[in-house]
Amino acid sequence: MTSPASESPAGGLADGLARTLGGRITRLRRLSGGASQETWAFTLEVTGGTPTDLILRRSPPGGHHRSSANAGLAAEAALIALAARHGVPVPAIHQVLTEADGLGAGFVMERLQGETLGRRIATDPALAAARETLAFQCGQTLARLHAVPVDAVPADLGLRRAGPADELAHYRGWHARHATVRPVFQLAFRWLAERLPADPSRPALVHGDFRNGNLMIDAQGLRGVLDWELAHVGDPMEDLGWLCVPSWRFGQFDLPVGGFGTLDQLVAGYESTGAQADRARIHWWTVMGALKWGVICESMLQAWLTGAEREVEKAAIGRRASEAEIDLLTLIVPEANPQRAAKDERHA
Repeated sequence: MTSPASESPAGGLADGLARTLGGRITRLRRLSGGASQETWAFTLEVTGGTPTDLILRRSPPGGHHRSSANAGLAAEAALIALAARHGVPVPAIHQVLTEADGLGAGFVMERLQGETLGRRIATDPALAAARETLAFQCGQTLARLHAVPVDAVPADLGLRRAGPADELAHYRGWHARHATVRPVFQLAFRWLAERLPADPSRPALVHGDFRNGNLMIDAQGLRGVLDWELAHVGDPMEDLGWLCVPSWRFGQFDLPVGGFGTLDQLVAGYESTGAQADRARIHWWTVMGALKWGVICESMLQAWLTGAEREVEKAAIGRRASEAEIDLLTLIVPEANPQRAAKDERHA
């Protein structure tokens, strides 16, 4: 079966989806965002059935992952299904693509309704009620994810294992390969090394990119957790710290949790399930996350400068490495953040 989209550049994809899913494909369009994967929205119409809104997530033809840390799309689909069985809100997996489908690596999933744009989630008046409980809901959701038994994760998914020392060494090496001079990054690497926490006594399944921008939000709050490509086994506090990185606050800097909530709300949600949060480790991972994002930005600029990836988006994101430097100073130098300095003094 074919669809009107077959007359467009996406026509071949529409035809392939029609063959694979056994129906007519309409309203096929590529969604913006996603540095390493393609995301397409479409509607599947089956004779005698109700039209179904779906999402295709796949590797671009001839594309490659920026980091070997990626779990891979087949693993991502399996992890989403596993998380769903443990009470984590996620889109339902409709079908995992095979080589015989001729569409590349990927999977088709339910299309959830809601908002994913981080700035709107943090500031849209229509989501004001959702923001009142969103940080608590995120804490609950992460606790459910971290409660998934690690031995329940299929061994053939090949998930990497990475604790604090592993992550620090990885990003130190990545930064060194760029051969750029960033004194603030060097300060942050030293700060993190001097305060390096021990590996967690109970490693957990970690999402790896749980942040404002990878969450589907509606008027009631958290609807779904998206983009599982960086999932791995590691320190559960990594997910909480990453959610608090300043880059995901979208100007709402007084609300460290995604620009929509407080750390107290996040921890309360996490501990409401019986899990235990460690605020010192969360802060370490927040600093690590800000540095990690800075190195990622740096890598995108390097890819653009060397001609490896000439998309203007790479250069635009690359300039944000300087924003990460400001964030790092705010996080690790008390004098750069009078509000934090006053709080540290009160708790001394």
